[in-house]
Amino acid sequence: MTAENVNLKNHSNYATRSAYSARNLWSGFLFGLGLVAFIDETVFHQLLHWHHFYDKSTTDIGLVSDGLFHAFSWFATIGSLFMFADLRRRNALWLTRWWGGVLLGAGIFQLYDGTIQHKLMRLHQIRYNVNILPYDLTWNFIAIALIVAGTILIVRTRRRLQQQGETVSYEHQ
Repeated sequence: MTAENVNLKNHSNYATRSAYSARNLWSGFLFGLGLVAFIDETVFHQLLHWHHFYDKSTTDIGLVSDGLFHAFSWFATIGSLFMFADLRRRNALWLTRWWGGVLLGAGIFQLYDGTIQHKLMRLHQIRYNVNILPYDLTWNFIAIALIVAGTILIVRTRRRLQQQGETVSYEHQ
């Protein structure tokens, strides 16, 4: 392969990544959100029976709310996988950016659940009839760690994309 072909390939790769950067992020974000929602619903709602999505009514309403929550998590997950497949088909998949989106989506969902749904709206708690503080702290610290890790990956990929853009534009001047 000649040097000119390599430069054109690098420019093409940069252009593809640049054009689909946001889609990689959103696909990962939706996957992370759907995955963590699925794990939450499966482990804490179904297997451990610690709570329902909505605990302020009857058990029947709680089960219906769990079903709707479960459907939401799968719609987000399946939608993200369609986006993932499209990115692969277009040769525009950027796994590092996608994984950053996964971690960010998972962390934001978990932090939203732990702060807004548990504390502000009081739809449910992680557990009942126990000291809730260790559960809340663990839940929210894990969420913050996921958000930080996802943000680091996203920032790194943005810097790498900007550096590639500078290299490509400099080479073609």
